[in-house]
Amino acid sequence: MADGGVEAARRREDDPPLFYEAHVFVCCNRRPDGHRRGSCAAKGSEGLRDYMKARAKELGLRGVRVNMAGCLDRCEFGPSVVIYPEGVWYRIETKSDVDAILAEHLVAGGRVRRLMLTERDVPPPKEAAAG
Repeated sequence: MADGGVEAARRREDDPPLFYEAHVFVCCNRRPDGHRRGSCAAKGSEGLRDYMKARAKELGLRGVRVNMAGCLDRCEFGPSVVIYPEGVWYRIETKSDVDAILAEHLVAGGRVRRLMLTERDVPPPKEAAAG
């Protein structure tokens, strides 16, 4: 984070080796229908996660783990995905979006700029508690 927070690349020499080269978290949070922030699951994230897992296996991506995640706090822009150790965030809506991320980010080491969530994509402030 630019504000002095913990950096994803802050590894020390004496840390154990990474268990995965890349860890992909797909938000599968489900909020009640009509919630003001929406939810990634209601936007199809579970099926896209299943597709991403199957495609990563078909592509033989060793050292890559695709997992479902609870709320990643960016459902307004989702379905949202974050890839570590880089900490790069994406929005996925289609299987072709998933294919692009697998090919460009995880195979080629690049980025899919058109799908990236950036520092401008932040959730709205939480509503103040009544009272």
